[in-house]
Amino acid sequence: MADETNTPEQDAPIAAEATQGGEPREARGPGGGRGRGRGGNDRGGERGGRGGRRDDRRGGRGGDEEGGEELIEKLVHINRVSKTVKGGKRFGFAALVVVGDGKGRVGFGHGKAREVPEAITKATASAKKKMVRVPLKEGRTLHHDGKGRFGAGKVNVRSAPAGTGIIAGGPMRAVFESLGVADVVTKSVGTSNPYNMIRATFDALVNQTSPKSVAQRRGKKVADLLGRGGATAVEAEAAAEAITE
Repeated sequence: MADETNTPEQDAPIAAEATQGGEPREARGPGGGRGRGRGGNDRGGERGGRGGRRDDRRGGRGGDEEGGEELIEKLVHINRVSKTVKGGKRFGFAALVVVGDGKGRVGFGHGKAREVPEAITKATASAKKKMVRVPLKEGRTLHHDGKGRFGAGKVNVRSAPAGTGIIAGGPMRAVFESLGVADVVTKSVGTSNPYNMIRATFDALVNQTSPKSVAQRRGKKVADLLGRGGATAVEAEAAAEAITE
């Protein structure tokens, strides 16, 4: 009897072999154990893995679109809308949002949903897809004056010296603050509809050109274009070197 009794040191490896993966060996039979493993562990693992990979892809795409930059989002207008259906009316909300990076890129978008937060989210996503680049003088104002029009909305935009500030109201102020303009003078004539005002403002901004782009299109140097305004060659060279965009 003494020979058949094992010591605690001999029982330890046997107990470790009997328990694998947190389950006793006897509990994992060839039929039931494998079925549970496939149905619970394998499928659950695949679902969890797929969900994780899907989230990673979405996160990567979002980072690529925004370029890892902090975007300025401004809510311009929220309107309550309704849709007439067979049983009556369904009410929702429409949001108008302006998005910019503060460094010369700006876009606007609108979205509709049953709730306000969802409408703002849709409008923000639409604005990020339609961002345009506007050349800025010294990174603070426009290069030249411009006019924009959409429907009954007309806007005039003018470059301004340093310290002027943003002389604009309503939707136009949101556009220039998101764009990164610090000095500008604007005037809106006609409608006060925020949608038409923003579209007219963007019509004026997309027509903005810089001396560098004009010189490249005409095959000349920037100093040659700036020297035609009565400036000396030295002043024109200095002004050309100061232009970054």
